[in-house]
Amino acid sequence: MTQGYQDYMVTIDECKEILNELYERGYILVNLEDIAKLNSEGEMVYQDILLPPDKKPLVLSQDDVSYYEYMRGDGFPQNLTLDTNGDITNTYLNDKGESIQGAYDLVPIVDDFVEQHPDFSYKGSKGIIALTGYNGVLGYRTSETTYGPNSEKHNPNIKKDQQQAKKAANAMKQKGWTFASHTWGHLDAGKASPEHLEKDLLKWKREVEPITGPVNTIIFAFGSDIGDWHQYSGDKYDLLKSLGFAYYANVDASNTYWSQIGPDYFRQARINVDGIRMRAALTGQSDVLKDFFDVKRVFDPSRPGANKLLQ
Repeated sequence: MTQGYQDYMVTIDECKEILNELYERGYILVNLEDIAKLNSEGEMVYQDILLPPDKKPLVLSQDDVSYYEYMRGDGFPQNLTLDTNGDITNTYLNDKGESIQGAYDLVPIVDDFVEQHPDFSYKGSKGIIALTGYNGVLGYRTSETTYGPNSEKHNPNIKKDQQQAKKAANAMKQKGWTFASHTWGHLDAGKASPEHLEKDLLKWKREVEPITGPVNTIIFAFGSDIGDWHQYSGDKYDLLKSLGFAYYANVDASNTYWSQIGPDYFRQARINVDGIRMRAALTGQSDVLKDFFDVKRVFDPSRPGANKLLQ
C-alpha cells in the first residue's frame, strides 16, 4: 500500500502545518451553502459572505472518511466517535496495542484548530465529509449489503454500529460539518451508465443517508464529473437532480479556483491536497498550491524520498 499512501494521503504534521499557513494567509472556512443557495423558486442564487477585508473564503473537504478495511494495521484511526465530553475524536490503536482517543484525522484536528482560532470559521462552518457506503461510514460497518445477515461478512453488531455512526454524524453536524455522497461504491460517475449510477446512488440513500441525514451535495469519486465546463444537462444530471443533489464537486488542479452557478445547481472544482500534488509542486510541475501554503515548508521530512525532494 506504500505508493497509494504516499500519493493520496497527508501526514498529521502536514495537515497541521497546512491549517496554520491557511490561517496566517487569511483564509476562513465556509460551506457551499454559504456561497450559493436555492431560493423559494428553486433558483440557485449567490449569497453575501461578509468578511473582514483581510479574509478569503475557503471550502475544505475530505473524501472516503470510512476507515476502510484495507487500512487496518497501517497506522490510521479506527473510527470517529465521541469522547466523555461529547466531542468528536478518533479511536486509535497505538504501536503498543493500546486503544486511545485523540485527534488523528482531519475532523478533530480542524475542530481543535477552530477552537483555538474561532475566526478561522465563518458562522461555525468546518468542511464537507464525502462518504461512500460499501465498507460502512466513519469507521462503523453499517452497510446492510456488505455486513447484513445475508452477507458473506455478516457483522453481528451492525445495528449498534449504525447507531454509533449516527451519533457521531449528528455530533459532527452540530460542530459545523456537512456531508456529501461520494457514491456508494466509489463509482466513476463520468464513465458509469445512468442506470448503474442510479442503482448505486439509491443504495447510498438507503444505507448512508439514514446515518448522515438528508444530503444535497455529491463529490464525485476519482475527481470525475458528469460533464465538461458547459452548464450541466442530460440524463445523468436529470437523475442527480431528481435524487435531490444541488451541489457538485469534481477535481481540477489547473486553476487556483473554479466554480459555476447554473439555474438550479452550484458546481465547484477542488484541488487535491495530497502527495501527488505536493510532489508536483516540489518538482516544478505545478504551482497551484502556492497561494494556499508553502509546500516545501509543510512537506513531511519523514516521507520516503523527502530529503531529495526538499533539496
